[in-house]
Amino acid sequence: MAATDPCIEINIAEQKLRLLSGDRVLHEYAVSTAKNGPGEIMHSECTPRGEHVIADKIGAGCIPGTVFIAREPTGEIYHPQLREQAPERDWILTRILWLRGTQPGENQGGEVDSYQRYIYIHGSPDDVEIGKPGSRGCIRMSNADVMDLFDQVKMGTRVIITDC
Repeated sequence: MAATDPCIEINIAEQKLRLLSGDRVLHEYAVSTAKNGPGEIMHSECTPRGEHVIADKIGAGCIPGTVFIAREPTGEIYHPQLREQAPERDWILTRILWLRGTQPGENQGGEVDSYQRYIYIHGSPDDVEIGKPGSRGCIRMSNADVMDLFDQVKMGTRVIITDC
């Protein structure tokens, strides 16, 4: 990766995602990380820490509010009536940046593998509160913000997740 390529820093304590170029902040976005706090264990519904990369970008060209299940568009566009039909569903909308941990034993491999845990940066419904923990492990963003971020990063972009 070239020195001028951007990287992403996600601060769980601040509920902020920063797109950086060196020490310069290009953009700062509010996010919502896991309601269960930080953690790496499979099925914990915690947000994993450490160094990651964007392993896949999903949803290019999809309209805002596109609903995804198993990383595939369902053909639905989110609206509040869908939530009434499936109130417990974890809504993954608009764009997905799928993360892969790069630290064996920390966030890669075995019971701590971020990629196998399906940890994403993704869009969420407009009525989901951003700026405080509430997800099931992923990093939620507003649809407008995730579209903006998606267009500025590429596969392989470095992502650092910290809890302080």
